[in-house]
Amino acid sequence: MVGYDPKADARSNSKLEVAVAGSLSGFVTRALISPLDVIKIRFQLQIERLCRSDPNAKYHGILQAGKQILQEEGPTAFWKGHIPAQLLSIGYGAVQFLSFEQLTELVHRASVYDARGFSVHFICGGLSACAATLTVHPVDVLRTRFAAQGEPKVYKTLRDAVVTMYKTEGPLVFYKGLTPTLIAIFPYAGLQFSCYRSLKQAYEWVMPANRKQTGNLKSLLCGCGAGVISKTVTYPLDLFKKRLQVGGFEKARATFGQVSHPCAGSFDPCTH
Repeated sequence: MVGYDPKADARSNSKLEVAVAGSLSGFVTRALISPLDVIKIRFQLQIERLCRSDPNAKYHGILQAGKQILQEEGPTAFWKGHIPAQLLSIGYGAVQFLSFEQLTELVHRASVYDARGFSVHFICGGLSACAATLTVHPVDVLRTRFAAQGEPKVYKTLRDAVVTMYKTEGPLVFYKGLTPTLIAIFPYAGLQFSCYRSLKQAYEWVMPANRKQTGNLKSLLCGCGAGVISKTVTYPLDLFKKRLQVGGFEKARATFGQVSHPCAGSFDPCTH
């Protein structure tokens, strides 16, 4: 069960178990999806259309992009920035799940609202994600920079990246894209938690009684559905965030398409 359940007090998980579960789920997920995440970031940072008809587009499809990256940068390119990405996932998962558990418990004990309701899960999910984002955003910026750089590499190690970014762009570089991230993460996580709960209820209503014991399958299907819904709704803001995070890092992107300058003019406040 995700979140506080007043009917399961006797068998509910401890706060430590919730944090560890969130960290482990983030670790496993990140390890599995890292290649797709690298391709996604390359797509997001390429300002040309993702289609073959655009002669300036370096990447125009998942398979083509994967093959191109493999040929030019080798198989390790799909795990660029994997260490900061894992730190991000582990820290984010722990803070998010622990915060969500505590917030839903607070709602149950301090209000008349149902801690398992859609609106409660939406608000608590959004707030817990914001808390996690504030905690790990500098690592998210580092992960994006590593995944974005082509060859030759601008940053050789994690320490080199931290020192170089701090010296050349100042301390606020580690919070680039924070505003759109917070704006996007609240509805994203809110929808993820609330839709997960609603989809589980729908699953239990639709499935025959003799097949309701497949808990792992139910969690997998409902989790996938909630993730698709929430990511689809908030994806444009994720794109905006990635563009902001690589502002001032144009030289590393010169090998895969043109470079835009999204942080100019009216976009400046979003980087501070």
